[in-house]
Amino acid sequence: MSLIQQIKDWFRKGGAKLGMVKSLTNITDDDRVSIDPMEYERIKLAKLYYKDDLPKVKYRNSYGEYRHRPLSSLNVTKLASKKLASIIFNEQCSLSLEDETTNEFINEVVKDNKFNMRFEQRLETAIALGGLAARPYVDDNDVIRIAWANADQFYPLRNNTDDISECAFASRTVKTENDRNAYYTLLEFHEWDDAKTYHITNELYRSYQSDVIGEQVALETLYSNLAPELIFTDVITKPLFAYFRTPGANNKNLDSPLGVGIVDNSRNVIDAINRTHDMFVHEVRMGKRRIAVPAEMLKPTGNLYGDEVDDAHPVLFDKDEDVYQGMYGDTDKLSVTDLTSDIRSTQFKESIDYFLREFEQQIGFSSGTFSYDGQGIKTATEVVSENSATYQTRSSYLTQVELFLNQLVNAILEVASVGQFFSDGKPRWTGNVEDVELSVHFDDGVFIDKDKQRADEMQLVAAGIMPKLEYLKRNFGLSEEDAQKWLAQVTNEQPDYSANVFQEQDTGGV
Repeated sequence: MSLIQQIKDWFRKGGAKLGMVKSLTNITDDDRVSIDPMEYERIKLAKLYYKDDLPKVKYRNSYGEYRHRPLSSLNVTKLASKKLASIIFNEQCSLSLEDETTNEFINEVVKDNKFNMRFEQRLETAIALGGLAARPYVDDNDVIRIAWANADQFYPLRNNTDDISECAFASRTVKTENDRNAYYTLLEFHEWDDAKTYHITNELYRSYQSDVIGEQVALETLYSNLAPELIFTDVITKPLFAYFRTPGANNKNLDSPLGVGIVDNSRNVIDAINRTHDMFVHEVRMGKRRIAVPAEMLKPTGNLYGDEVDDAHPVLFDKDEDVYQGMYGDTDKLSVTDLTSDIRSTQFKESIDYFLREFEQQIGFSSGTFSYDGQGIKTATEVVSENSATYQTRSSYLTQVELFLNQLVNAILEVASVGQFFSDGKPRWTGNVEDVELSVHFDDGVFIDKDKQRADEMQLVAAGIMPKLEYLKRNFGLSEEDAQKWLAQVTNEQPDYSANVFQEQDTGGV
């Protein structure tokens, strides 16, 4: 850092103390952010569970001394979030719009951003933390990209509990300055000045403390090409961001527009699962075979600290042998004693299973999703029927996902329609966002008995209710072109009975 910059920083710090320079401890200290700060403490705790960054276990050993060990957890938060995300949205899902030009444009953006793969990953964190946000932007190559924000990077401004029309995005950068870390926080505010004026403001803050936002500094400090503000009048009609909220009410704060994650209402049972699993792992570790023998039996003739052992009395045990434990006492009275304790594997398994079933019920999964029911292999129909709870939970999430995708498509089209975002000043899409209708095609996967579906739809084909082309597309995953080829090939392979029939009729008449 140059001397001039140091002098500027000194004046800036003095100005902050006098109120001349804006300073924030937390993002929620900004007057524009209308959200309870405790919501982000809740999200912070959920993030620790998702990362499996939990406190060490404190315990007392046999000598009465307090010790600590890492918690051997199961991390069911990650496990459940990943499983639910995979059955909600995956690479088999697709988006379609009625207008062909708009449909091709949106799907090109989806392809460029590898959206299906990345959204499934982002959805996993959203389920754990309670929500996520996304906003489209234009990169240096005039390509529309999608930026993602986790629940702790998204801050609602003016809103109601059903809709968020204004927000702030927070992103952090760490740099080393004068042999210490400088923490930069970029805040991007999206606001409506009135019904027709959309206002984007960028502010940069710097602090040398990781838990403080710090004082506002010039954007040029990190972002030389970023404008302090952008104002659009009579151009944008929808917010340039989308927010996904987990389904269900926020029972932690009834006035909050943010969603709640898996941890928020399942923390106690998650702790019970982790504690039980940790005790089991510790018992297995401590329950290894141990045999007490007189210490003299383990003492070689030579010096234990490096001198060679007497050739006449070599060490009898392998140097890696750790089963035998030397005991002090009268060698005449000491005998070889097995100290190995039984491992309570059955009791621990039943306890963990019990808590897993509680966890399944709390988060809306069908029984047996994580726990073991001991009923053996099931048929496809049984799996479908027993997955009813999971299916209902998935349906609730799909409603929110569809709402999020509609918001995101609208935001992409809004960005594409503004030539100001592109280097040549020309929009990439023209049209009315209000007229856009999005259809989301989800993959039902395990929830459909494929054999039964094919049998039922074959009856519809036989009854003339379903076209053969549609049957092939639905049941074999064929494109319309491939399905038409199938039908043409089947028609060509069938013998022509019509000529023979007429010939037989003519012969019979002679």
